[in-house]
Amino acid sequence: MSVHDTPAVGVTDLGLSPPAAGDPLPGRPVRRLPVQREWPGWAILGAQIGILVGVIGLWETAATLGWIDAFFWSQPSAIFRTLTLFFTTGDAWTDIGFTFRSTIFGFVLGTTAGSLFGLSFWWSRNYAAIVQPYIICFESIPKLALAPLVILVFGLGLASKVAIATALTLVVSTLTTYAGVKALDQDGEKLFYSLGASRLQVFCKLVVPSCLPWIISVLRVNIGLALTGAVVGEFIASQHGLGRAILYAGQTYDIALVWVAVLVLSTLAVIMYATVSWLERVLHKGVGQ
Repeated sequence: MSVHDTPAVGVTDLGLSPPAAGDPLPGRPVRRLPVQREWPGWAILGAQIGILVGVIGLWETAATLGWIDAFFWSQPSAIFRTLTLFFTTGDAWTDIGFTFRSTIFGFVLGTTAGSLFGLSFWWSRNYAAIVQPYIICFESIPKLALAPLVILVFGLGLASKVAIATALTLVVSTLTTYAGVKALDQDGEKLFYSLGASRLQVFCKLVVPSCLPWIISVLRVNIGLALTGAVVGEFIASQHGLGRAILYAGQTYDIALVWVAVLVLSTLAVIMYATVSWLERVLHKGVGQ
């Protein structure tokens, strides 16, 4: 019998079963995917509070023992005393209200006007092609550098701060909404026209609902930009506001007051960001339904 005539012997003939699909090969170690265990909410909150308490305690100890210069860095105990005086004898609520109003007005005006401006590009491609370079040019200009000019035109009051906040949010909303317009489903648009819909009906029934997720996604970015614009306007020239309080404290070397104003400003920013995030979730649910 030749070699070619020798019958082939398989694993089944030897009484062995072939490895199933997905089974590790013999002699190779089994590698498992790493699994990260998520901490419960109370553990994460406890860690955050512990870090904050540790930083404050270390800061107070370093300032008391002279490891850092308390004149330049201040210390938590002095900041707490200044915070109490700021809310009892100072213009805390006036400054907070001024910054809050300028931020909200700029946020609403910039987001609304920018969204409408971006939606208007759907009506004419020629119009969009003409206007788009100017928008990109305006986006490349540092708007904060124009703040002194805005202050001169609109004055020292609320209007100038709202104008700066609006300028920072307008372009972002416009470009984001225009991106949603360009991502519009062309087949869906053709289907609407084939069913006899007018351009206004296509705009209201298809374009606006399709761009709503794009408009909603920029809300959290815009609230931060609006707050930045309002505070920068207060830095340059203002009679009220948290930015004016920070500038005044820096000029008088009241470092504790600087920290107090920064702390209040950060708290205001967190509250507005959390509110806008909640609004974004609500709007996303409404759009999804």
